Order: sequence, then C-alpha cells, then structure tokens
Amino acid sequence: MAGSSAVYTPCRPHAHGRLLPADLQPQQRGLLAWRTRARGGAGSRARASLVATAPARTATEEAVYEVVLRQAALVEDLQGKRRKEAAAAGRRRWREEEEEAELGWGLLGDAYDRCGEVCAEYAKTFYLGTQLMTPERRKAVWAIYVWCRRTDELVDGPNSSYITPKALDRWEKRLEDLFEGRPYDMYDAALSDTVSKFPIDIQPFKDMVEGMRLDLWKSRYRTFDELYLYCYYVAGTVGLMTVPVMGIAPDSKASAESVYNAALALGIANQLTNILRDVGEDSRRGRIYLPLDELAQAGLTEEDIFRGKVTDKWRRFMKGQIQRARLFFDEAEKGVMSLDSASRWPVLASLWLYRQILDAIEANDYNNFTKRAYVGKAKKFLSLPAAYARAAISS
Repeated sequence: MAGSSAVYTPCRPHAHGRLLPADLQPQQRGLLAWRTRARGGAGSRARASLVATAPARTATEEAVYEVVLRQAALVEDLQGKRRKEAAAAGRRRWREEEEEAELGWGLLGDAYDRCGEVCAEYAKTFYLGTQLMTPERRKAVWAIYVWCRRTDELVDGPNSSYITPKALDRWEKRLEDLFEGRPYDMYDAALSDTVSKFPIDIQPFKDMVEGMRLDLWKSRYRTFDELYLYCYYVAGTVGLMTVPVMGIAPDSKASAESVYNAALALGIANQLTNILRDVGEDSRRGRIYLPLDELAQAGLTEEDIFRGKVTDKWRRFMKGQIQRARLFFDEAEKGVMSLDSASRWPVLASLWLYRQILDAIEANDYNNFTKRAYVGKAKKFLSLPAAYARAAISS
C-alpha cells in the first residue's frame, strides 16, 4: 500500500463524504472536485483557475460527504445534550462500574497504557503532542491509533500474504462487536470504552476496512475520482474518527460540517503525499497509485513508472500532483484552528511535518523512484515550536 495516514492525524505507515452542505465555500467545492488540468501558474492564479473551472461534484464526493454529515450530526447532538450533563455523568459511572465487574479494576487502564506505548513507538511526534490533551482524550486517541494500525497491518504487515477477504470480514465483525461492548482483547477493550464515551460513528471504521479490501485486489486507479475514494477509505476516515475526541473549540464560529470537511481534507492530503513519496517502492510491488488518465494526459505510461527514469514529462506531472496535495493541506489547516485548544498543536505539527515531504520530493528533483523523501530531524525540531506558537496564538 502507498503508505497510510492515521489519526487526525499521525500516520498509518503508508493508512469517503456525501452531499456538500449548502454553505460550503466555493474554494472547498473546487478543492474536492480538483483535477490537475491547469498547466502552469501557481499560487493565487492556480487557485482562481481551480475555483472557476471546478466541475460539478462527483458521486464519489457526495457519497463521502454523507459520512461527514452523519458524524457532524452526532457531535451537534452531543453538544445539545450537555445541558443534561449530570444525568450523563451518572450513566458514565454506571458503565464504568459495569466495566470494572467485567474487566477487573485496572485492566482497562492497562489496555490504554499499552495503546500509548504502541503510539509512542510508531508515531513519536504525535505521541508527544497528545501529552497536551486531557487524559481522557489522550487515551482515546491512542486507542483509535492502535486500531487503525492493526487494521493497516492486516494487508501491509508481515502476515499480509495470508490475509483473505474472509479474514477482513471477520475483522469487521469484530469491530461491530466492540462497538456493541464485546471486545476481543485489551486493545479492543480500549477502543470499546472510547466509543462509549465519545460520539463516534462506526461507518468511518467500516470504510477503512473497505480500503483494506481494495488493497487485496486493486493495484491501478483509472481516475482521480477512484483514487480519491481510496484515499478516503484508508486515511480520510481517520479524521472523522478522531475529531469527536479532539473536540471543537467552544468559541469556534465554524460549523461542525466545515471542521469535519477539513479533517477529511487532511487525510486525503496525507495519503496523496504518501503516494507521491512511495512511487518507486509501490512500483516495485507492481502497484501504481496514480491516476492513469492523468499519466496519459502527461504523455506517460505504466512502463515509464516501472522504468523509473526522471524526465521533463515526469517533472511536469509531479508538479501538478504536488500542487493538488498542497491545496488539500491548505484546506485542512483552516479546520485545525477550530479544534479544541489542547488538540491543535499535535495536529498542526503533524500537518506541517507531512507537508514538508512534498518539499523534499521537489528537492530530490522529483526522483521518487530511487530516493525517499523525508523531513530531517533539524527541520522537525524547528517545526514543533513554530506549530505550538501558531496553535497558541489561535487560542
């Protein structure tokens, strides 16, 4: 798989919305419908061209945004119910007592701690950022991260050659069970507890499993519309899973839909970045995660990808792909500032660091066949305080 993005958003090692709301800004509509048709020009000229020529939204984009609306509605319902917080607190105490009886005192805490250890090992920067969150949010993010990572490893891990569609069906059934309060193991127990405390919809989780099914048989994407759906499945879903935990700032004037749209954009941006970074690695596995119609428009073929030679045609093609990814990052950054103040820094830091991978591809003269683009430690250290300052200013 071409990498994946997990949690709004650390990244899955490589890890869909319907009916755009009426108040969605033109730039957002254009972003979701973006196609790399512009030939030159960047910055404001490219953005203006994007908005002016954006085609009507596709069925895929409408389908994806329905999930966004459903999750946003859950959050809005929760906000309305907070007037009855005393009763809700009583219900939570009842659930905790029930869990104590089933799991034993301390076992649930151990499950969350183990999730934190996994997050610390595989998503160090994001783990550091979670230390600024409240304990309840921090643990919940860890639990979601671990589920996403385990899901990704089904098709991208050491035992991936043994995974069948039936195995993914069993994994999805297991997901349904943990949402019903019937966890299979300690990691499931942590997530089961999380989804009982936050207004999290199961659909993004089921959609991520669907993305894993795609990876079992699909290795080509004819159009960006097909690729967009894949990016939603394996990465855009993560933002929808985690925004209910991150929380929207109480004083935010942004609608819940717009915040979730930004979360979706960040997942898409991260996955597109993974794809552009890993072109060579994926091609050696017989996979091409690039829109074939856009390759053809650029005068390139699948054989050019497998040959792995950087040419002027390839550079021009890559410039358009990178520009599209950056537009998704730009849209995502707007939504970060509407998150709860304690959640902004880890998300913003991850966004900035991941966006710099695109800079690294350019610095490598678009050679993503034999050179791996990465952000050096010095740049990472410089980005973290800058992101913290930006997040604090927005508080």
